[in-house]
Amino acid sequence: MTKTEMSSQQWKEKGNEAFKNGEWKEAENCYSNAISLAEQCSSEKSICHKNRAAVYLKQKEYPKAIQDCDKALEICPNDPKALFRRCQALDAMERYEEAYRDARNLVTVDPSNKTIQPILARLHEIVQERLRVNSQINTKVSQMFNLAFDLKTDTKNRETSINNLLVLAREKAGAEVMFNEGVVKKIHTLLKVEKNDEINLACVRIIAELCKDNVDRTKAVLQDVGIPWFLDIINSRKEERVNAAQHCMQVVLNSFSGMDNKPDTKPNKELCEKYKKEIDTLLTCLVYSITNRTITGLARDAIIELIMRNIHYTTLSWAEQLIEIRGLQRLMEVASELEEYKYESAMEITSSTRTITSVCLARVYENMYYDAAKAKFMNAIDEFIKDKLITPDIESKVRVVVAITCLLLGPLDVGNTVIAKEGIMEMILVMAGTDDILQQKVACECIIAAASKKDKAVAIINQGINILKKLYTSKDDSIKVRALVGLCKLGSSGGSDATIRPFADGSTKKLAEACRRFLVNPAKQKDMRKWAVEGLSYLTFDAEVKEKLVSDKPAIKAMIELAQTGDQSVIYGVVTTLVNLCNAYDKQEIIPEMLELAKFAKHHIPEDHELDDEDFVNNRLIILAKEGVTTALVSLSKTESHNSRELICRVFNAICSQVELRGIVVQQGGAKALLPMALEGTAKGKKQAAQALARIGITINPEVAFPGQRIMEVIRPFLALLEQECSALENFEALMALCNLAGTSESVRCRIFKEGGFQKIEHYAYEDHVMLTRAATQVITNLMMSPEVLKFYEGDNDRVKYLVILCEDEDEQTSMAAAGALAMLTANSTKACAKIFDSKNWLESIHYLLANPNKSIQHRGVVVVLNMISSTKDVAAKLIETDVMEILMALTKTEAVEDKTIRELAAKALETAAKWELIKKNIEDLQGVSNINLDDTAAVE
Repeated sequence: MTKTEMSSQQWKEKGNEAFKNGEWKEAENCYSNAISLAEQCSSEKSICHKNRAAVYLKQKEYPKAIQDCDKALEICPNDPKALFRRCQALDAMERYEEAYRDARNLVTVDPSNKTIQPILARLHEIVQERLRVNSQINTKVSQMFNLAFDLKTDTKNRETSINNLLVLAREKAGAEVMFNEGVVKKIHTLLKVEKNDEINLACVRIIAELCKDNVDRTKAVLQDVGIPWFLDIINSRKEERVNAAQHCMQVVLNSFSGMDNKPDTKPNKELCEKYKKEIDTLLTCLVYSITNRTITGLARDAIIELIMRNIHYTTLSWAEQLIEIRGLQRLMEVASELEEYKYESAMEITSSTRTITSVCLARVYENMYYDAAKAKFMNAIDEFIKDKLITPDIESKVRVVVAITCLLLGPLDVGNTVIAKEGIMEMILVMAGTDDILQQKVACECIIAAASKKDKAVAIINQGINILKKLYTSKDDSIKVRALVGLCKLGSSGGSDATIRPFADGSTKKLAEACRRFLVNPAKQKDMRKWAVEGLSYLTFDAEVKEKLVSDKPAIKAMIELAQTGDQSVIYGVVTTLVNLCNAYDKQEIIPEMLELAKFAKHHIPEDHELDDEDFVNNRLIILAKEGVTTALVSLSKTESHNSRELICRVFNAICSQVELRGIVVQQGGAKALLPMALEGTAKGKKQAAQALARIGITINPEVAFPGQRIMEVIRPFLALLEQECSALENFEALMALCNLAGTSESVRCRIFKEGGFQKIEHYAYEDHVMLTRAATQVITNLMMSPEVLKFYEGDNDRVKYLVILCEDEDEQTSMAAAGALAMLTANSTKACAKIFDSKNWLESIHYLLANPNKSIQHRGVVVVLNMISSTKDVAAKLIETDVMEILMALTKTEAVEDKTIRELAAKALETAAKWELIKKNIEDLQGVSNINLDDTAAVE
């Protein structure tokens, strides 16, 4: 019979069979088919809904279980099973009042049901307690409302009251009471007239807490206040308020999409589909607000960041819609804005606006993963440039060049395509050659951004080197420093290869000294110092420049102070300079055979400078760490640019390679900053951050390095380093860190199992690599403290057998760890004791442990034997049939065994065998060896 010919009854019976076998997905599919074939409002359809609800309960899909129970109860009101299952689902979702209602109804319908009685009693207690708490909360909320929203009340009392309401809003019961009491409308009214910053801030945060993880409240909030209200509260010159409003808007988006603020969060597709209209409306309003002339620069930055976080295909996948509503042109309009053009219609921007915009453009372009989408992106950019260049005025050309610079700093391929178009580079070079300072400045910045690849740098050296040299002689410092950076970038086009120098010898040192003068001079504006650092970021490919810079404490201090400002526009220069100083960039592996072949073919062979040797690099790392570079990296890590975050992670990882510096990194907040970067970013960036965290976890107590929830969150990055494409060093360091983590608590061990860590760790115990095998075995030993591990070893597999083999490993540390793991396993699992005999050479392994000269290994061996003898009589009998008993007897007598514990354990093992009546004890032989009392028997059975 084919599936299409099966009846509703047959599908139901098939589902029942699958349910009995624990095949939940199969059961769900069968019941769904039965429901679709059953007659409307029939008892059979009701039964199928109840049965599918049972499946959903097993799968912990409680909302679906409730829906099915509702449908079953519509057909058969007061059905006991439907009431019971809905009660279970509501209870699991902590909807206790509703669960209590169903439990009471069930008792009324079926008074003899004994299963529901304890549940009803428990729910009654919970509901009564919640009523009592809610009553207290109601009183508190009423008091706080009277104080907080009365403008005549003393300001200090109002601040205290509103902060108390914020604390209550973070509690589920408090949020519900406040919402029902109309706090949203009260806040909406208050913020129209309130001038106190602290009260304003608390009000915005209360709205965020009310919306958090609650779609119904979020919809009600939007209905009460409207999207324009959110855009109004973000429009401020106070950074703290802007951040609070930005967070509030993100919470609203999260509620509609099922995301949270964790780095690796993913949207819920069903929720996104259900609330597509709300999400689209909110994001559309944000896009239209980008070019709003009435908002502050801080608000504009925050809005662009919100768009950037939510449009990516890993989040709300909204990039193509952004292009459809001409959002790209709006971003380009912001990118073309200049602080020098101050009209009434000009947009207010900050020093970070263009950097944030370039990152946003790059994020949009990342989503153009097929040719037609890329073509749409390019067409939008071309349209913007053509519209600007239609008018012949200089301002339009200047704005176009500024926008192109933004593209070169963001989606580089797009920027290169634009600059390669006929007449664009020529226009830039002409502007650089004029006497107009603004044109010179803009053109200089574009030339710097354009020389990003070696072929481009060579072309610009040929075309524009003389222009840059001329600009460097300018009396205007802002032009001079930009020309200097251009020369620095072109001069560093050979990278770290000591044999390539585009300029004459000594030129890079002179350029570095010029950059240094701009950097350390406190009289210079921050903009000048920013450009000076960018110049150094190119020159520090030269090892001599690195050594000179790192020994120049005022210059290092000035660079770190600049980074600590958190200005987004300084990130690239500072971080790239630090990467170069730490030699934290990727290096091509040179294969000796290929090197000889290249020499024979007379190809150019890159050479490292002697000042880039390991000792010099390590010394630079120590100097930077002691000068406080970690605090600078922590400040810069807040950037949304994944590429910049990767560079930051590289520097962190380089510093953490030095054992003595890891404590400094933790003290200055480095571990906290690394964690989100290990979970989100480029593949290389995440790997670098994870390795830095692993190095910290090896040296420092994990409970100190990763306090609170962080100790759980760090597990996933460590496990990511166990992938096959990672290096052996990364694998080893991850295993060492996991070993320390596994020794902290049962909750951490459970999390490792939940993340699929055991199988990954176990794989390395089989590696043909001494250090990896040792580290993996040590992690397994610490994991043995968890009851979860018994399931893996008691199953139908060879895990116990392999552990027995590892006990004989040539590496003493591996042998000790395996013996320890086996000792803990046999202490907790009778089944594992019996499985030891599955190993062909189990007796040799026992001999190896019992006769081992290493006292720690011998101790573990005696414990394993004691556990085996104590487990079952059959296991003990099989063991006693061998010469193990003689070895144990010898251990109790031999004076060479200095460890008293070993002698006592051996005696205890013999006593246990005697209790099984497998041997008889000889008091005279054992008297004085152990203080254990022995029965009055003699000889072996």
